[in-house]
Amino acid sequence: MTLRTRITLLTAGLLFVTLLLLGFALEGLLRSFLYRNLRGELLEASNQVVRLLNLGGQALLEAGLPPSLYAEVQLLPEENPSLLAREGGISLQRSPALGSQRLVLKEPDYRTLLQAGEVWTEVGLPREGRPLSLLVYGRKVEVSLGGTVWKGILLVGKPTEDLEATLAQFARIYAGTALLVLFLALLLARRLVARALEPLEWVARKAEAMSARPEPLPEPETEDEVAALVKALNGMLSRLQEAFEAQTRFLQDASHELRTPLTAILGHVGYLLRRTPLTEAQRESLEVVKREAERMGKLVSDLLDLSQSGTWRIEPVPLRVLDLLEEVKEEFAKSFEGEIRVEAPEGLYVRGDPDRLHQVLANLVSNALKAGARRVWLRAFDLGDKAVVRVEDDGEGIPEEHLPHLFERFYRVDKARDRERGGSGLGLAIAKAILEAHGGEIWAESEVGKGSAFSFSLPASGPPPPPR
Repeated sequence: MTLRTRITLLTAGLLFVTLLLLGFALEGLLRSFLYRNLRGELLEASNQVVRLLNLGGQALLEAGLPPSLYAEVQLLPEENPSLLAREGGISLQRSPALGSQRLVLKEPDYRTLLQAGEVWTEVGLPREGRPLSLLVYGRKVEVSLGGTVWKGILLVGKPTEDLEATLAQFARIYAGTALLVLFLALLLARRLVARALEPLEWVARKAEAMSARPEPLPEPETEDEVAALVKALNGMLSRLQEAFEAQTRFLQDASHELRTPLTAILGHVGYLLRRTPLTEAQRESLEVVKREAERMGKLVSDLLDLSQSGTWRIEPVPLRVLDLLEEVKEEFAKSFEGEIRVEAPEGLYVRGDPDRLHQVLANLVSNALKAGARRVWLRAFDLGDKAVVRVEDDGEGIPEEHLPHLFERFYRVDKARDRERGGSGLGLAIAKAILEAHGGEIWAESEVGKGSAFSFSLPASGPPPPPR
């Protein structure tokens, strides 16, 4: 997932949570406001009824209960919550909104009413469809009828359907508005993030287009964080460039300087072996000196090649793979007692430097022979836009844990044995550098006791134009 996408999703997520919390808060405030007003209406209505009751029961009968409310005055024959919950009190008067229905509370609500003197509760009245939900306020009252004071209760209620419908409508409008805002914010955030990250993407493209050697990035004219980043990167690249050049100069100078004493050592050792009488112990020691000097000479040559890997003059030309394989076979056929086979399509061409690719193949075949191979197969395959060359052998094989490190510099599978064979640990690293300079890659497969296979790919090419 890209940084642009992560920032956009994070922004959208934070906005979504904010809108969700804001929606719950607004819905809660609106609900509290509407129900507070409803409770105020019920209290005012109950106070009006109480004023009529204080004037006497006859005044209440003449004025009647408010027709817009679901209200009822009940006389209490006895304060028995269970009996009231089953049958209700004696109804003195009901508002027209109730019709023939009664307002009967649940037993816990009657108990609270009788103990505390008032209660708030919800009552459902049966009707077609779902029951009608009422918010009911109940309080104790006293009714004077014919000079006799009766204890009773006043129940005043009003439907909550309109309130719930208002809340539901608010929720729908808010949800639609929030989704629209979230969608627009998502588009805007993606656009703003894209513009904010565009300079960084420009820096990344410039860095990807950089060659193997460190080069300074073009510095933007702005004075923002991106310009500071580019300046810091250029400073780091400058230091890397200096270190790279110092390392290259050291390898080149050391390689050149070491060749002279090594040539002198090999010359004198050769003279002593050919022209002077030697004991068996002396000859054996001189042979060791010669072998080690030759190994050191190869190591020096490899180091020089490696130091020039960034500055090699690769001159790619259309090259027939079969000819290249045959040349390598002919080079090793005279000194190799085993068998070397070549298999390649006649018309398979690659684009590469003949000398450098010959060096790669010779290195791979030489490694196969050092591994004790008796048979070596040089094969090539046409994969359309690229060609794959494969060097297989039936040697001792390489343990699996060593395969990922084979192309590292100075890496040896068996240091003691490789030293005896004259290996420097740089051959495969050089082969990898040559192939990467050609736009190819190399990989290895092996199984202990069965042999190894080194494969590399190169861009395919057409045949060279005919000479004029």
